[in-house]
Amino acid sequence: MHTRTRQRLQDTLNAIRLGITVPQAGHQLYVNAERHLRSPQLLERMYPADILSETTVIAEQCSFSLDEIRYQYPDELCPDHLNPTVYLRHLVEKGMHQRWPDAVSENIRKQIQHELSLIEELNYEAYFLTVYDIVRFARSRNIFCQGRGSAANSVVCFCLGITEVDPARMEILFERFISRERNEPPDIDVDFEHERREEVMQYVYRKYGREHAALTAAVVTYRPRSAIRDVGKALGLSLDQVDRLARNISWWDDGKIIPQRVHEAGFNSRNTLISTALELASEIIGFPRHLSQHTGGFLISREPLYDLVPVENAAMANRTVIQWDKNDIDTLGLLKVDCLALGMLTAIHRAFDLIQKHQGIALTMSSIPAEDPTVYDMISRADTVGVFQIESRAQMAMLPRLRPACFYDLVIEVAIVRPGPIQGDMVHPYLKRRRGEEPITYPSEAVRQVLERTLGVPIFQEQVIKLAMVAAGFTPGEADGLRRSMATWHRQGGLENYGRKLINGMQKRGYDETFARNIYHQILGFGEYGFPESHAASFALLVYISAWLKHHHPATFTCALLNSQPMGFYAPAQLVQDARRHNVVIQPVDALSSNWDCTLEGKNDQLAIRLGLRMVKGFTQPGAQRLVRLRGQIPFQNLHDLSQRGGLSKSDLQALAGANALSSLVNSHRRQAFWAVSGLKNSNPIFQNMQVSEGSPLLRTPSTAEEIQADYGSTGLSLGPHPLVLLRSELDQLGISTSAEVYQKTNGQKAQVAGLVITRQRPASANSVTFVTLEDETGNINLVVWKRLAEKQRRELLSAHLLGAVGEVQRDGDVLHLIAHRLLDHSNLLANLTSQSRNFR
Repeated sequence: MHTRTRQRLQDTLNAIRLGITVPQAGHQLYVNAERHLRSPQLLERMYPADILSETTVIAEQCSFSLDEIRYQYPDELCPDHLNPTVYLRHLVEKGMHQRWPDAVSENIRKQIQHELSLIEELNYEAYFLTVYDIVRFARSRNIFCQGRGSAANSVVCFCLGITEVDPARMEILFERFISRERNEPPDIDVDFEHERREEVMQYVYRKYGREHAALTAAVVTYRPRSAIRDVGKALGLSLDQVDRLARNISWWDDGKIIPQRVHEAGFNSRNTLISTALELASEIIGFPRHLSQHTGGFLISREPLYDLVPVENAAMANRTVIQWDKNDIDTLGLLKVDCLALGMLTAIHRAFDLIQKHQGIALTMSSIPAEDPTVYDMISRADTVGVFQIESRAQMAMLPRLRPACFYDLVIEVAIVRPGPIQGDMVHPYLKRRRGEEPITYPSEAVRQVLERTLGVPIFQEQVIKLAMVAAGFTPGEADGLRRSMATWHRQGGLENYGRKLINGMQKRGYDETFARNIYHQILGFGEYGFPESHAASFALLVYISAWLKHHHPATFTCALLNSQPMGFYAPAQLVQDARRHNVVIQPVDALSSNWDCTLEGKNDQLAIRLGLRMVKGFTQPGAQRLVRLRGQIPFQNLHDLSQRGGLSKSDLQALAGANALSSLVNSHRRQAFWAVSGLKNSNPIFQNMQVSEGSPLLRTPSTAEEIQADYGSTGLSLGPHPLVLLRSELDQLGISTSAEVYQKTNGQKAQVAGLVITRQRPASANSVTFVTLEDETGNINLVVWKRLAEKQRRELLSAHLLGAVGEVQRDGDVLHLIAHRLLDHSNLLANLTSQSRNFR
């Protein structure tokens, strides 16, 4: 420990490490607080000079520098007559003609030559060949993938098929990807289908061997809940007490342990044990807790990794993990390949397969018709539930204001709804200039060339780097240093020196001080949240493809989304509701018709979605696969036939009955099916010849409300009426309007609403404002809950399933929010029905 005062914390951490309480630790703890750091002056008073000098000698002999690590990237296999340099040039030349079959512009050729020269100078050819080979393997297995991040600044990556966005469609900055001055390796991120990414990872392990390839670690740090759980157990609190304390601390509290939550959990914060637990738990928030696996960052080495870095077997089978995280790897200049997972790629692939199967149309990501005005019309209406990246409430609120009309508008849309542009006061100036409400001016032609595409407002990281170079005289290396400082200054500081250099450099070149300080203010707003244009462009491509699918193939797109869960912003219930609003027919789960996945029925424009057995809570995939296989051989005649031949467990049969998936077999409702399942006997041989039948009673048909309640309980959604249809008369008596009625109101009018809570979101950039989406039978309404009201009515805000709000309409064109003045919990009207919301930071 560094001071005596930390002994209590030291004892607690040791008890946590040992998995026992502090009293149980006994002699395993330090007997006093003397093992702490001392000043040189105190050491001189405590020990003779010769002992201290000898300690210094020993310390100097124990010196070690990480610079001594000799890392070599593995050689890549090349055709016999080619070396890596020649082979990379060959692949790029081949890919160049595939990307631009008609003609290759002189600018593209110059850029390729520039990139290849720098890659060769820095000896990165093998690295590019590695990523090329991983992508080649994925495509050979029909696994969708796409590079993103700074790699999208590279024409070489585009020619190699690593990235999918044509660099000619944006202003590329290769130095954002590779820089001679930066002296750090490139970092290529490649997204793969989230359900098949493991195939790619195992290919890397097979190719290089687990001695030469391993995932980097991620350091999992203490958060409030984990801190209070570990500290509480170590101090001897009961498991029930620890659980009550932890459950009352949530995402809502901004990573802090607030005493008020202790009172809400029924504890006295003045109790010595409780107050000690809270104090110590607060101290360890942010401390490392354990190592986890990075989401997909591979370190690959020519020499065995255990000669370079600490390595261990992962908890997951067939994986090896390095005990250092990505920041450690970057500091040492080791080359890392990121194989990441993205659910939308899975959904797009599934949608393409369904279109091929049912309509005979073969689609690829590059063959989707570009710049479809009807797709942009849909996007501008914020009709984007399920669409990649632009389905959040913040994005939906921006879409009618920005009204994207081309691909580059989508690039801006992805980047502008981020904390960086918002905190840097860039959003409103951009929108005003786009609408012609504010003049667009540039202090010089050089600045115009950097900012013209974004109407004079810096929105992307690359623009900040270019501005520093052209307006303040930064070298490419200095500009990249500025970018890196931007990414960490909230946590580590250090941006002030760049700020002075930036402002002074601009003034020396004749720029007005006000302009220079505005640019610096915007850089501070960017912080760690600024989006690279290259990254936004990669995401914008998926935005357009998913929006095109939603517009032209709504049933297919929804079916693919349901089969790719969990992913995205909305739960299946909201995806189904949205599809039905788009006139998509949804058929219920049925043991005689449903596969494990959701499927399409019908032809062409009359396609309907049949919900899959995956939607049934508690039903197992092996049971579903067995049922579908046997059903295909000989259709099931009745429930007894299904029970005998299907070999399903009783819990599987009860899950099907509860989801109303057996009604067609029993020719009755779910209650009758559940009774019949409960009465099934095991096929014991001694009972096979008995002819006695107990008979089934006639059970009351469930009411509509009971059916809806059972639907939500068994599948998380209902194809019956929206729950609020049944409650509308009661809601009318309370003066509650539908969302459709609220959308007819003008700015400033008062309104009272209620709906099922779909999402709660409290983004870091919103100054503790909470955005809540409510759903009723006519659509959605968006609430804005200010911090003071949120704290005052925390219980209603966080726990209500049917939330009401009284407030004032805030309208900006087609965008409408209700500013909440009071919240009401109407959950008692739902009886036992509980809807599932998704909460986000």
